[in-house]
Amino acid sequence: MDYTTHSTCTTILVGKNASYDGSTIIARNEDAGVAVNPKKFVVVQPEDQPRNYQSKLSKFSIKLPDNPVRYTSVPDATPEKGIWGEAGVNAHNVAMSATETITTNPRILGADPLVKNGLGEEDLLTITLPYIKSAKAGVERVGSLLEKYGTYESNGIIFSDVNDIWYMETAGGHHWVAQRIPDDSYVIAPNQTGIQEIDFDDPDHFMYASDLKNFVEQHHLNLSDNFNFRKIFGSDTQLDHHYNTPRAWYGQRYFNPETVKDKSPMSHDLSFICHANRKITIEDIKFVLSSHYQDTPYDPFTPGNDSQKMPFRPIGFNRNQELSVIQLRPYVPSDYSAIQWLAFAANPSNTLVPFFTNVQDTPDCYRDTTKIVDSQNAYWENRLISLIAADHYHAVMDDIEAYQDQLMGYGHKRITHIDNKVEGLSGSKLTASLQAANEKTADHVVKATRKLLTTMLTKTSNGVAGSFDRKHY
Repeated sequence: MDYTTHSTCTTILVGKNASYDGSTIIARNEDAGVAVNPKKFVVVQPEDQPRNYQSKLSKFSIKLPDNPVRYTSVPDATPEKGIWGEAGVNAHNVAMSATETITTNPRILGADPLVKNGLGEEDLLTITLPYIKSAKAGVERVGSLLEKYGTYESNGIIFSDVNDIWYMETAGGHHWVAQRIPDDSYVIAPNQTGIQEIDFDDPDHFMYASDLKNFVEQHHLNLSDNFNFRKIFGSDTQLDHHYNTPRAWYGQRYFNPETVKDKSPMSHDLSFICHANRKITIEDIKFVLSSHYQDTPYDPFTPGNDSQKMPFRPIGFNRNQELSVIQLRPYVPSDYSAIQWLAFAANPSNTLVPFFTNVQDTPDCYRDTTKIVDSQNAYWENRLISLIAADHYHAVMDDIEAYQDQLMGYGHKRITHIDNKVEGLSGSKLTASLQAANEKTADHVVKATRKLLTTMLTKTSNGVAGSFDRKHY
């Protein structure tokens, strides 16, 4: 079985007192094992939710409850390898992002082996999000599933509501822990076990597998006096130093450089819970999740650098498939407080688009992605742009940055406009108005993206290898 198709994500979590507007914000790049893995953005209605769920890869199956609610999802374009729903918001304004693939050390895998036919990233959003009414309830549901069925991989799983963000990490086949992210804090999680000290006497901030302490004691897994989940369950390998920790280092360097000034990109002791030196914006999150070590010697796009020989894996790169930044706002009515900012394909060259989630359907240019290239579709437009940008970075980045700035400004303007337009509406009238507004937003963005693609093709086509200019002869 191939479980590596989606395995290399980067997560940012921002508590409500750390964000610019008091929202809880969760964000995660979905990165595939290949450059092209088409994605779509959909609404799943209760009548379309499976009652007897069967995974494609691990053959895990489960009978699901009979009371699902509507939710958004960003699944694969076609389901032959499973759903891979990844990120969404349900009708109760609970958000989920799954998963951040993480690492577990051999001692843990020996004591609690992974379960070949257990659950995994392919399944988690579908079998969880439609059934939970709070972020904490999401941890409780997944925790019970893990202890009963086991998992075939180690993952970080994110839940949020308007008040709380919970980050959950699995270890081995059946064990897990979850931490509530403090309101004044942020987290960057880069494919590596992150949670550190566990306070077993603080149920408001920590949850864990029922036998976690006994399991660790029985198998002699704790090598220190403190219960540090990362040190007990995680790994600290050469791959971590080159593939994982540099991403956390760069993000922390951006948000609070004073704390990492004496640390290297390969530092094994970077903090999990961090505090920025300012309030964090949507643009900040997008910058970090698009970054490739700008203004450091490790940027593959610096003239003279060989991108194939750079020592560290970038955050924004060709294998980004979609980025969902989910913002749950406390200062507007709950019926239109949830926004799923969405970007497709490689983050250095795309832009976030805000979609209200209390809708019955999504715009067709985001919903109807196929595996065949379609220049009218948002995923494929952005995939084509990313391909051109990779080979002509310095020639087209001015055009891309102008496009990004213009559309991020447009996105914020649209949110304010839509908030004002729907004020006082409720029920089906509100839902219909939000859906129509999403359609207008998507139409504007797709037209602007198509214009950028045309500009880039025109600018770069004349200088390709094999071109010939008669005036030189």
